[in-house]
Amino acid sequence: MAAILALLLPFFGLILIGVVAAKASRQGAEALGWMNTFIVYAALPALFFKLVSRTPIEDLTRIDFILTQLAAVYLVFGLLFAGAFFLRRANLADSTIQAFGGAYGNIGYMGPGLAILVLGDAAAVPVALIVCFENAAHFVVAPAMMALAGGDRRPAGEVAIEVLRRVALHPFILSTAAGFAVAASGWQPPVAAMRLVDYLAQAAAPCALFAMGVTLALRPLKRVPVEIGAIAAVKLLVLPAVVYGALRLVGGMDQTWVHAAVLLAALPTATNVFVISQHYGAWQERASATVLITTVLSIATLPLVLYLMSAGFRPVEGMP
Repeated sequence: MAAILALLLPFFGLILIGVVAAKASRQGAEALGWMNTFIVYAALPALFFKLVSRTPIEDLTRIDFILTQLAAVYLVFGLLFAGAFFLRRANLADSTIQAFGGAYGNIGYMGPGLAILVLGDAAAVPVALIVCFENAAHFVVAPAMMALAGGDRRPAGEVAIEVLRRVALHPFILSTAAGFAVAASGWQPPVAAMRLVDYLAQAAAPCALFAMGVTLALRPLKRVPVEIGAIAAVKLLVLPAVVYGALRLVGGMDQTWVHAAVLLAALPTATNVFVISQHYGAWQERASATVLITTVLSIATLPLVLYLMSAGFRPVEGMP
């Protein structure tokens, strides 16, 4: 367990540094703008390109893996949505945000660095596939559900075009597609270009986690609604269990790929959930609270997931 905590300390330490920096500097959220731009448009895309471009093309076409992982995520999404809509009588928009709170993890900011540190370079490909395909799915589902809820009053055709544009032009998708092209062609980019990609990729995890800490510090927790407890339990415990069960049921998956999917499923709620709620004016304060609470609770639940990997499944990198 001490080795597991040593693996996690740098990640939560960077988040804590971001929190402290935000409290000490007392700057507003706008001060984080250029760092977020660097993370989303340069550092993380460079990381995804690096991971994918150096992978044999046959490993990049595991449709069974990505479809099973997405099916597990959206099974949990559907159950949470049904519980909010039918049991708690929430409206369609609020039910959608609650479902995202329990199914949309912080896979972009926390996922790549943590999975590779814990599971080694073999986790690079499943992580890249999950981040890109799951984000693409969320980019489609969120505006579609909000259009049905009446939160987006534009014509259906205009909404559809906007969704396709966001998916096709998102930096994560573009960088992964470029990586696919390089892997398939066998072309070797110039050494200088790859050196730049390496520099950017190395900055991805530290910058993303620091920015996450700042963001959390700028969203103080005012109250904890009762439904957030259930959402947090589903996000941190039920979702990784469902993902694990689905991948084991389908079978034929490399164990490292299964563990990478489980680890990403166990991550706290993505800050994008709050961004979506803010954009559509639905469940905003509670979405912010969900991000904060799941992040704090994951300090306890992530070591549990890693312990199960090391004790019951397969030793993680650096573990005895």
